Amino acid sequence: MSRIEAPRDDDTMTVGSLTDRLLAGLPAEAVLTDPEVTVSYANDMASFCPAGTPAVVVLPRTVEQVQHVMRTATELRVPVVPQGARTGLSGAANASEGCVVLSLTKMDRILEINPVDRVAVVEPGVVNATLSRAVGEHGLYYPPDPSSWETCTIGGNIGTASGGLCCVKYGVTAEYVLGLDVVLADGRLMSTGRRTAKGVAGYDLTRLFVGSEGSLGIVVRAVLGLRPKPPAQLVLAAEFASAADACDAVCRIMAGGHVPSLLELMDRTTVKAVNDFARMGLPETTEALLLAAFDTPDPAADLAALGALCEEAGATQVVPAEDAAESELLLQARRLSLTALEAVKGTTMIDDVCVPRSRLGEMLAGVERIAAAYDLTIGLCAHAGDGNTHPTVCFDALDPDESRRARESFDEIMALGLELGGTITGEHGVGVLKKEWLAREIGPVGVEMQRAVKDVFDPLGILNPGKLF
Repeated sequence: MSRIEAPRDDDTMTVGSLTDRLLAGLPAEAVLTDPEVTVSYANDMASFCPAGTPAVVVLPRTVEQVQHVMRTATELRVPVVPQGARTGLSGAANASEGCVVLSLTKMDRILEINPVDRVAVVEPGVVNATLSRAVGEHGLYYPPDPSSWETCTIGGNIGTASGGLCCVKYGVTAEYVLGLDVVLADGRLMSTGRRTAKGVAGYDLTRLFVGSEGSLGIVVRAVLGLRPKPPAQLVLAAEFASAADACDAVCRIMAGGHVPSLLELMDRTTVKAVNDFARMGLPETTEALLLAAFDTPDPAADLAALGALCEEAGATQVVPAEDAAESELLLQARRLSLTALEAVKGTTMIDDVCVPRSRLGEMLAGVERIAAAYDLTIGLCAHAGDGNTHPTVCFDALDPDESRRARESFDEIMALGLELGGTITGEHGVGVLKKEWLAREIGPVGVEMQRAVKDVFDPLGILNPGKLF
């Protein structure tokens, strides 16, 4: 099957024709061609991920404008790279050479909030935190809350099937996407899923698009499931003299049938980084800090039971927050973890390896060995309740040897995750960064089948080429 080729740098007629065709269906302010502007759309936040130079950036505001972009791209055989807020960490939003960058940030309307059906209908550019606050005014709750929730968009969350701090109790984005409107590669509009509480008609194409990283179609509208707003949660902080003890506590908590609204872990390196970055006053004497929360009617009692399990596992100190403000302060420390680690050396590679909870301790011990072997600072924070770890390699990007060691250590961590029965990504996606590792995880038959699905939806290969496979 033939595939598109991006326009060459010297093919000015093709690029000019592309711009003219786009302007036929888009307002002038929605089509950006100034190279000094378009280059700022070339990358997301991932390190070690190549990116091309966009031919043009478009910022549509309507479904019809997105359809026009895709029809034009199909006719001219031009690659299209969909983008949200570019907070991704795998290079999935990186531009292809000579592509149309399709930025969906201007499609940012909340179209409906329905308390009876417990759904929200939104455009892809709606910021996660904006939606959360809006539904909260109706006594409702949209649980998925990535660390970048103040800036990341719902479309990007859907594209990467992102998670967040609350996944241990409430699950990930895929569980809240009920239906989608999707513009296909040729410009046709397709609706998937439903807005009812139940529905099993046909193949579940909605789930197929969640996590597809813009490689199958452009999400232009989403029906999202909501929950009743829970009581304000209270947070507990438990200090441990070793990461192994903290992981033992996690296993005891989960085996005991407890359902905390979050269960997060920060290692000593991460705690120090957060203190240095934000002067949070976290206890730097600890080897591991476990944060747990309950949003139940009696969170204090639940925290007391969980605290007892932490003490049985060897916690040196257990401190429950006294109120919502103190709880929020602890959560802010966790949310700052990745930003704080980046400040250690200026650049980070953030792994996203998810392992069975029962093997979380082995994962942390293995990362510590890798850090020592490569003489690198690697901080680890984790959504401990679901085994999703974020080992974060800190390095100086201007130091070639340190950069090499950073990349090699990253691969070692990925391999460790697979050895422990885990997966290469729990919520950040594959993008460019993990293409090789996806192939290792799912095997040649899995890759063949996934490529076959891609070919059905995008026979010309114009949607986010070079990602996933």
